[in-house]
Amino acid sequence: MTSGIALTLSLSDFDSALARIGDVIELDTGALAAEVAALGESQTRRRIDSEKSAPDGTPWPPNRAGTPTLKQTGRNLLDSVASVSGADYAEWGATWEYAHVHQEGAVIEPKTAKVLVFQGPNGKTFARRVTIPARPFVGLSDDNRAEISDLVSDFLSRSGGVAR
Repeated sequence: MTSGIALTLSLSDFDSALARIGDVIELDTGALAAEVAALGESQTRRRIDSEKSAPDGTPWPPNRAGTPTLKQTGRNLLDSVASVSGADYAEWGATWEYAHVHQEGAVIEPKTAKVLVFQGPNGKTFARRVTIPARPFVGLSDDNRAEISDLVSDFLSRSGGVAR
């Protein structure tokens, strides 16, 4: 992913464990990485769609409008969540150009005018600056880590490997 925000797990982080497993089975790391990436993508979508909390469990601050958080402007963020994988990595995140604003927060100030102007349902609103609080959605909670660990265990049980 070239823009937005992403989390990457590298199978090289597990080299010693994979080396021990490799003595017993022939492991298709690409298939494992693809499953991990798909699960990470699903976890991220779930966090945006229903959990409404950061990976550390902190609830997101509500938005001013009282509408569903991170979904007011349509499905830009949710629809940009994607994953990729290769033989030795799994990566997922959001490619929407403003994803990082929601992940990290931001302060918006006018560049050339004295104030910002927003058109809302009740007319124009003026502000000298707008602070968008961080609402982290990419990352791993303890439950996410447990799900990934279970997936890896299930994968190893299912594949059984090829006897060497």
